[in-house]
Parts: sequence; C-alpha cells; structure tokens
Amino acid sequence: MKTIPIRADYYQQFGADYTRDVPGEGYGGWKSADIEISAERTAVVVMHAWDVRPMAQDPAGYNECEYLPRADAICKTVFPKLLSAIRVSGFKLFHVVGRGGYYEHLPGFQRAVALAGPAPAGQPRVENDPVRSKLDRFRYENVWPGRPNIASYERSWAGTRFHPAAQPHGEEGIAADAHQLTALCRDAGVNHLIYAGFAIGACLLISPGGMVDMQRRGVMCSVLREAVTAVENKETARRETTKEVELWRVALNFGFVFGVEEFITAIGRRPGDNP
Repeated sequence: MKTIPIRADYYQQFGADYTRDVPGEGYGGWKSADIEISAERTAVVVMHAWDVRPMAQDPAGYNECEYLPRADAICKTVFPKLLSAIRVSGFKLFHVVGRGGYYEHLPGFQRAVALAGPAPAGQPRVENDPVRSKLDRFRYENVWPGRPNIASYERSWAGTRFHPAAQPHGEEGIAADAHQLTALCRDAGVNHLIYAGFAIGACLLISPGGMVDMQRRGVMCSVLREAVTAVENKETARRETTKEVELWRVALNFGFVFGVEEFITAIGRRPGDNP
C-alpha cells in the first residue's frame, strides 16, 4: 500500500496537573507529528461549498449567517489551488451536497445513487405533541434562522448551487447523505475522509454525510485547517474562537488537522522525493 508522509496536528488531551488551580492547563495541548496516510484509502470531501449571493440579493442570509463572507473568501482563495492539486495528483475527491436538487443531473451523483441503492428505513422516532411543536416553533423564530429571516431562508434552498470554485468535475462522487457517501467510500476503498467546506462544528459535524455519520460507519474524519470556517456567535466572532474549538474537537474525537499547504506538498510528491 502506497503511503504519503505528511505533517499533521493533533491534540494531547492528557496530563491534567492537579497541583495547578486549573488542572486542565497541564494538558499537552496542540502538537505536530510526521505521520503517514494511505494514498489509496484516503479522500478529500468538499461539503456544502455553496455559491454565495451578494448581500444585496440575500440580506436575510447574511443577517443569520455571519460566516458567509469568510466561506466565499475561502472558496475563492483556497479552493482553486487545493482542488487543482488534488485532481492533478489523482487523489480521490468527493462532494457532499445539501437540499435543492442542483446536483441530481450530474454523473457523480447518479453513480452514487446506483452504488448506494435505496436508503434504509430511518431511525424510529418518538411521538410529537403540540407542546413540543410549540417549543420547536419558538426556537425557529427566536434562535435560528429568526423570525425576520424565515421567508428568505425557506426560499434560499431553491437557488442553492455549487460555488464556481467547488464545482465537481467529471464523475467525481457526489453524495446527498451518509448512505451515499458510504457507498462511494466502499467502492473506492476509502476509510479516511479529509473534510473541507462549511461550516465546521455545524454542517461538517452533524449534517447528513458529516463526521458524526461517517465515524459511526467506520471512517476516520480529518480536516483541512484553512479550508473551513465556523459558525461563530456574538462572543466568539472577533477572534473566530469557535473555529479553534471545533478544530480541537476534530483532533480529539475524529482524526487529524492538516494544513492546506502541507497537504498540497504531500500529495504532489513523486516516489523517492524527500519528505
């Protein structure tokens, strides 16, 4: 099996020091190491990299999703070099999509549907009731997307499309859920996915085809640091603290954190090149 040497970041979540006022400050914290990943059994997956409309066309979207300008900048400045390097190297590349049907005509999606077959029956659900429905509505109107943004939010899915910099090429696999992404992984022999896209800690973690889904199916899930951003809140937005916490979550619970430039260099090496 061909392996690729690469520098990776990981988190040492041990070494609590109970002589300190805060024992957790004794943890080893962020560290880097030279590891190897399998060239054959690893793939990059670009998730929810959607085209961002100008603010004037979607003021409600920008009102509820303050990360949109960062996501658009990443698509324009990081994705072209990253995806070009992946394609030139022959490294496997998948895409995970959202609602809207903008991908259904593409051969990569049709291939995933054929590989996956019918989706299994969903998990049994507990019974809803009027009190619970009222709580759900309260959250919808007051937490996210918020009452002023509901109409725009519900219309926005109809116009969803790939960001021009993240458009799939040829028959690159396209999955709408974990069932289809698992089928693509099994067909390609992939057991390690490296995620790029939007947003870490939200969609990349818990949406269909995200890290929680795929880890439960036996897939290691890592991330490309500069190819993601996070949903920040009022208290974290200035320093993008949530992104740092979610990178830690990936390193702790799912896989590794790779730098984009280190990854591009690693997959571009020829046999015999010095690491």
